[in-house]
Amino acid sequence: MTSNSRSESKTLKVGDVAPDFTLKTGKREDWRLADFRGKKNVVLAFVPFAFSGVCSAQIPSYEAELDRFKDYDTEIVSVSEDSHYALNAWAKSMGTTLTNLSDFYPQGKVVDLYGVRHAGGFAERALFVIDKEGIIRYIEVLNSTGDMPDNEDLFEALRKL
Repeated sequence: MTSNSRSESKTLKVGDVAPDFTLKTGKREDWRLADFRGKKNVVLAFVPFAFSGVCSAQIPSYEAELDRFKDYDTEIVSVSEDSHYALNAWAKSMGTTLTNLSDFYPQGKVVDLYGVRHAGGFAERALFVIDKEGIIRYIEVLNSTGDMPDNEDLFEALRKL
């Protein structure tokens, strides 16, 4: 974990059951956390804004590591309060296939459920590792939205599952 992060959200902690939710993907398909229970680990990567510099580096860094995530039997998705239209355009602009989830309406419902709303109203940059049983095993919330999480910290958390 980087020195610029904290390890809990405002509402959840490691060991809690991950709150279930359904959101639309950038391609307007329903994505349900519950669909992965008993099947795959899930990494939720909350990001502040599509098209911002750090987010546009963070998501391709995960895309480059998709085989490693598959080795850990893990699905990784991003969550932002951007519309599915923006997320679809963003993915095309980056050339990524990673699933981007839109928490657009009601604005930030899942962001609030996970306790990662920044004082500015947008999602904080945060990572949640959820095991196959639906238990949160790792949380990293960066204190600055301009910082990018270290992928090796994330893979270390996945190695422990």
